[in-house]
Amino acid sequence: MSAVLHDARLAKFGRRKLVNKVALVLSLAAMSFGLFWLFWILWETIRLGIGGISMATFTQMTPAPNEDGGIANALFGSLVMVLLATFIGTPIGIMAGIYLAEFNVKGWLASVTRFVNDILLSAPSIVIGLFVYAVVVSRFKSFSGWAGVMALALIVIPVVIRTTENMLQLVPAALREAAYALGAPKWKVIISITLKAARAGVVTGILLAVARIAGETAPLLFTALNNQFWTSDLSKPMASLPVTIFKFAMSPYENWQKLAWAGVFVITAAVLGLNILARVLTRNKT
Repeated sequence: MSAVLHDARLAKFGRRKLVNKVALVLSLAAMSFGLFWLFWILWETIRLGIGGISMATFTQMTPAPNEDGGIANALFGSLVMVLLATFIGTPIGIMAGIYLAEFNVKGWLASVTRFVNDILLSAPSIVIGLFVYAVVVSRFKSFSGWAGVMALALIVIPVVIRTTENMLQLVPAALREAAYALGAPKWKVIISITLKAARAGVVTGILLAVARIAGETAPLLFTALNNQFWTSDLSKPMASLPVTIFKFAMSPYENWQKLAWAGVFVITAAVLGLNILARVLTRNKT
């Protein structure tokens, strides 16, 4: 009887090893398939992007077809709109996240806020662009940099809210209780204890939000549109790097296509740098 049980266990163990090997092979094949396309995209971006990089790329305006130029106005426009959207959306997101994690964890307002935040997180960016177009652009009869800032800020806010709430919930309750036992008021506990303990995670969420909006094209097509010339007036249409890449990549002109690849290289390097910085901050925290 024991020999029969032993043989059955060996057979079952053999089947498990076989299933494990098959699953491992399939997993490695899926990983290799994904990495192949990733490295191919990165290689093409580096190969074609570096070829279009020069001093004029960062110092001259977007050119006419078959003329020399750069993407300085697009870089400036993207930098201004991304920074302003971050400065507008980050405080709102952090304060909302603090409210959800510290003041009203299970209330009806918190539930509604989380539900709306989940919708915004999963909503396509083009929907947000159309919303801002209907509310701002069509009402004022003009595309503008401010409309682009508003659209990007609406993308930043839900990311920061979710990250801030999750990071604050990871802070041990013993830290709060110790601070309360010493007589510290709630606002002091939040600022000096919980928010400070979750600082690395909150900063990581902000950087990830910036990395997301840095490459958004659809919202800016409906809000800021584009501008071939240098402008710092946010009440007028403003150039941005993603929209310029989209426009130049679709054109039949060789100089525009080179500038499009140069823009792709610049924005890829910037987003990659932000993601690496976010990983480093998280690793240092852990």
